[in-house]
Amino acid sequence: MPLAVYPGVRLTSRRVRDVVTDAKAQVEVISALHQRYSTPVVFTAMDLSVEAEAFGCPVTFADDEVPTVAGPAVTDLARVHELRVPEPGEKRMRVYLEAAALLRDLPDAKFVFGGCIGPFTLAARLVGLSEACQLTVTEPELLHRLLEKTTAFLGAYVRAFEQAGANGVIMAEPSAGLLSPAAFGTFSSAYVRKIAESLERGKFVLIFHCCSARVVHLASILETGAEVFHFGAPMDIVQALTKVPGSVVLCGNLDPASVFVQGTPAEVEAKVKQLLEATRAWRNFVISSGCDVPAATPLANLDAFYRAVGLAGMG
Repeated sequence: MPLAVYPGVRLTSRRVRDVVTDAKAQVEVISALHQRYSTPVVFTAMDLSVEAEAFGCPVTFADDEVPTVAGPAVTDLARVHELRVPEPGEKRMRVYLEAAALLRDLPDAKFVFGGCIGPFTLAARLVGLSEACQLTVTEPELLHRLLEKTTAFLGAYVRAFEQAGANGVIMAEPSAGLLSPAAFGTFSSAYVRKIAESLERGKFVLIFHCCSARVVHLASILETGAEVFHFGAPMDIVQALTKVPGSVVLCGNLDPASVFVQGTPAEVEAKVKQLLEATRAWRNFVISSGCDVPAATPLANLDAFYRAVGLAGMG
């Protein structure tokens, strides 16, 4: 279950810019990968600029790179209270909602997941990352007010994915991994939980993704109320598996850069087998990339990933 959409541009005539601005182009790229690997799970593209852009953040586009947030939407913190909360479907959000709906028609795609940012990471986009981290100490009430806005918005956006026909969403909260465990619980998990509790458990799955989290954050992360957790390379997956009940599913955590982009096919296969061997005692582990797999990833390396997983009897 690697988080891989953008490498599919190599199988089509599309560019990354097309994927993030045109739902049909995005589905074309995802479909090409689905056909190549017969993936039972498909994700819409990971793009953490979409929600910030809807709030008013400037966004920079390039033909072959994922869009980036170029600056905050709020430069005067006193104006946080005036910040307008957008509606789901505004601006480029409609691209991802439409893509989720179209993916329901992919043959043999048993599960379709949309994607969204997490409440603290969105708040950090809106006011600046260093500013958001500082607010956890200097003006926590102001940050809580901002988080109330981002959480209300994200709750509606997640439900829009459900209405579009998705089976769930993967919520990316990378900035929370920079917080202490206590602050993680206060300024991220508590707000993610509000969203999780608004969903019908068992029918719509919330996957919580934090590529920067470590074992020290695990107890706070479990407070989110999510059903599945997806981690990056910093997480000690084996140690984490010893600390969660068998009903909690953990996913991860092959590094996108050092393994998928920079590795050779032989190295990718070796890393896959090494991780599967280390986690073989746990049935609640799903092997995946630790984060979004870049467009620059050689298809031979994705081939190697799926080949190694298949040889392990999990394909």
